[in-house]
Amino acid sequence: MATGILGKGLERAFSGDSADQLLDEAPDVLQLAVFATSVAAFRALREEGARFSVLVGHSLGEIAALVAGGALDVAEGAEILCHRITALREHDSSGGGLLALGCATERTRQILDLLPTSGAVIAVDNGPEQTVVAGPADALRRTAAIATAIGLSATPLRSPHPFHSPLLAAARQELARRLTGYDRRGLSVPVFSPILGRYYRDSDDLGELLASHLVTPVRFGAAVERLHGSGAGVWVEVGAGRALTSRVSSAHRAASVHTPLLQGVDTLRETGRFLAPAATGPRTHAPSGHAQEDATRAVPAQEGAAQAVPARESHVPEAPAQRAPAELSREAIAARVRDLYATTLEYPEEVFEDHAELEADLGVDSVKRVELMGRLGTLFELGPRPDDLRMSDYRTFGQVVDFVVDSLAGAGAA
Repeated sequence: MATGILGKGLERAFSGDSADQLLDEAPDVLQLAVFATSVAAFRALREEGARFSVLVGHSLGEIAALVAGGALDVAEGAEILCHRITALREHDSSGGGLLALGCATERTRQILDLLPTSGAVIAVDNGPEQTVVAGPADALRRTAAIATAIGLSATPLRSPHPFHSPLLAAARQELARRLTGYDRRGLSVPVFSPILGRYYRDSDDLGELLASHLVTPVRFGAAVERLHGSGAGVWVEVGAGRALTSRVSSAHRAASVHTPLLQGVDTLRETGRFLAPAATGPRTHAPSGHAQEDATRAVPAQEGAAQAVPARESHVPEAPAQRAPAELSREAIAARVRDLYATTLEYPEEVFEDHAELEADLGVDSVKRVELMGRLGTLFELGPRPDDLRMSDYRTFGQVVDFVVDSLAGAGAA
């Protein structure tokens, strides 16, 4: 398939060349290797018993996340990626690239305001310590000069294209044409998109959305904050590095981060078993060295060319045993329930206050309420719904939250 679309095979991926060599000489092969690595690592973790609450992709990593979540099979994901590579190769003549600045988006925006006609734009928000700018080569040189003059780091990234910028509008149009009518399956694990700023939905046109990624900024920092607020305390990088989990750690020091593909740090087996449900046996080690905060696990799939990979770690200390879901605070549980309801119903999160009547105030009919209860059972691993459960007992959002709190408490006592 890759040979048919790209006009070349993948033999180079098995040549023993480093990632830097592939980036210089065969970037197409490198992107396919990144995709394949993430999907294979995710499957290996699942085989070891790991279970995840949400998947998060970064740039082309969203394709791997959709495959891991079940919306696409491996062949479909690889085909989409090949079309993406070809559309960029044939329709990007900008000569542009990416530049990482050591500051938050607000400071970056102030710098770019000094160059209003340069064509440089914010492409990636990785959190308070890094923003990536995309644009023409000259614009990036001028941006770097200003950043350096005011004491900020400015690192050119080895990227073949100015991803997530208007310079790729023609490639976006071609990719959308190639991906017209792409079918998708229902997700077995929710996938949150830092580009869309929401979870993927069953009604989404995947072809159109994946094409739009080329010109739409990645808001990874905002995604981390949203998922953290919903209770995500354990993060696993399913890629050959720790570029993403390092961003999580810098924003939330107490987060438990795992990098099973970094040699000498974690292993797939250790990480998979550590993240398995409590029934599979005791956990005595946390490979990443941070105390695990709760049972929500977020998996950032490997990103594209948007970040450099920091140095490796080598220490594997002891860590406390995992907290049971029943120990989540009511506030953390409410945040996760609110996130699920807001995403499913496409309502703003602020309408879900404890006193809000689901049917009378928000127009959520009984059929949808039953469906949402089912999704809550899956999200919190509550098991089969009680036979005597009556929707009339849970009219308000607060009553639904209390139901989850009581169910988790009961599971913990059992």
